[in-house]
Order: sequence, then C-alpha cells, then structure tokens
Amino acid sequence: MTPTLFGRWQTRLLLLLTVGFFVSIPFAIGLIGNISNPVYFWIILYIAIFGLGWDVVYNYLQKSRWDRDWPAAYQLFAGIWEMVFVFCGVKIFGFLPLPMPKEQLSPGLFFLHYSVVWLAVFIASQSLMRIIFPRWRFRGGQWL
Repeated sequence: MTPTLFGRWQTRLLLLLTVGFFVSIPFAIGLIGNISNPVYFWIILYIAIFGLGWDVVYNYLQKSRWDRDWPAAYQLFAGIWEMVFVFCGVKIFGFLPLPMPKEQLSPGLFFLHYSVVWLAVFIASQSLMRIIFPRWRFRGGQWL
C-alpha cells in the first residue's frame, strides 16, 4: 500500500520522537563528540518540522509515478536533500536557532548525527513498524 500524506506524517513523527530521540541521547550527553548539549534534539525537531512540509512534496511526486511507489533509493535521496536543507539552515545561513553558537557545532558531528538518526529511522520503518503495527502498511502508513 502506498502511504497517504497523513500516514507519512504519523510515521515520521512517531519514528523521530522515539527512535530519533533515543539515538540522539549519546550525542546530547557528550558520549559522541565530547559536546554535552541539547542541540541534537533541536536538529531532530527541525527535521520533523521541515519533513512535514517536504512530505507534501514527496506525496505529490509519488502520485506522478506510474506505480505510485516510493522506492528505498528515493528515500535515500530525500534524506540527503533534507540533510542539506537543515544543515544550511543551522550552520550556513543560521535561520534556525540553536542553543549554542553555530560555529561550535562541528559539520562532521552534524553529518554523523544526521546519518545515524536517518539510518536508524529507515531501518525501523522497514522492519520494526511492520512487526509492531502489522496493519500499518495496509492503512496507508497510518498507525493510529
């Protein structure tokens, strides 16, 4: 079943608020990167907020495909695009506020954090969601 827009939103928020939160804890307490700062939770928040908007675009593009499917390779490209967008907003242009100066956030740590969160969310969406919510796929991605 092709995910509906509401199903995309539900799945994105559920996975970022659970898997993304737990994966961000080692970064936030300083186990990874030696910077103890909640900035990583802010990044998850920005990914969630902007992702809701991007999902509208992705849903439109998906409907223009002949099979109305969204292959995993497209999810990878969407993840890369979202990473570039949030990185530019946080680090380069600074229009997304952070609890620390943007110069203190290392680009390497940002990319590592984003990559680990994205990979964990992707794996959870392809495996755990199908186990925990067996009807999730058949309801257009909606789990409520």
